[in-house]
Amino acid sequence: MKYKLLGFIGIVVLCFTSCIPTKKITYLQQNETAVDSIIEIQRLKKPYRIQINDLLSIRVKALDQELVGMFNPINEENSNATGEERLYYDGFLVDPHGNIRIPTLGEINVMGYTVEEVRDLIEKELLEEYFKDEANIFVTVKLAGIRYTTLGEISAGSQVVYKEQVTIMEAVANAGGITEYGDMTNVKIIRQYPGGEKIHSIDLTSISATKSPYYYIQPNDLILVDPLPQKALGLGTTGLSTLRDLVGIATLLTSVILIFTR
Repeated sequence: MKYKLLGFIGIVVLCFTSCIPTKKITYLQQNETAVDSIIEIQRLKKPYRIQINDLLSIRVKALDQELVGMFNPINEENSNATGEERLYYDGFLVDPHGNIRIPTLGEINVMGYTVEEVRDLIEKELLEEYFKDEANIFVTVKLAGIRYTTLGEISAGSQVVYKEQVTIMEAVANAGGITEYGDMTNVKIIRQYPGGEKIHSIDLTSISATKSPYYYIQPNDLILVDPLPQKALGLGTTGLSTLRDLVGIATLLTSVILIFTR
């Protein structure tokens, strides 16, 4: 009787220690309970500077539409391509040397520039070579969506969000969310820099994540979510599911013992 009681207590303790606490699977928790609190989000202080493999969308407009036509790669009115397919064919990819090739203007180095600086650079080139001030030239330069990749305990694959700024929460939600076995306390962001790649971490279970310098993702980021130890152990995420697994194992062992002892 004593051994049965100890065994029962051991199973109960194992159930509670093996299940995943709700604090590890809840986003943006506050240390103290607050009603209608205002969350202060860390805004981007520095503008994004263009890197290799970025895709730019560039459009030129002016009074002389025929002259402008040679700078715009595709006549959008007659193009059958839509959405991301159009951006793939119509966008300007930053090559390994940091250059883009614009019809007639040729190669322009944009590495390390902001989109506003690229716009000013193109406007200056056009005014000097092809247009006059009276042409009312209007150049638009944008990132052709923010592309990022997700791996680990999150839906794996490449994602594209067509916004100027994207938070890590939006990126995770767009990828389908982190699984119940994902370690939300140590989400890794592998980011490209001119000198190479760096790994950053952010705790998505804490409200302080909104003040992190990595709360906003950047183009070509890799978001990596490691699994919790419970996944390696093969145990459930709740006490009930763990108990169900243990009962199943115990039933299987009992059946095997009975078969070989008959």
